[in-house]
Amino acid sequence: MNAEFAPLLKLARAERIQLVEDLWDSIAQEDAQSPVPDWKRDELRRRKERFAAHPASGRTWEQVKQRARSQHD
Repeated sequence: MNAEFAPLLKLARAERIQLVEDLWDSIAQEDAQSPVPDWKRDELRRRKERFAAHPASGRTWEQVKQRARSQHD
């Protein structure tokens, strides 16, 4: 581990968790301010339209988890 971060490891667990949450929040805020490229917006629109036309083609969260777990067992 980077020696610069050693003092952070001395923080209490709750403080380290809060630090991680704050870091993730700062990253999410940067992402929220980034413009979405047209190609990504178009792809999301296409997927939404496809799902609206064929709702049975989707999977539940439980099905997705089960499939992912079965591939890694």
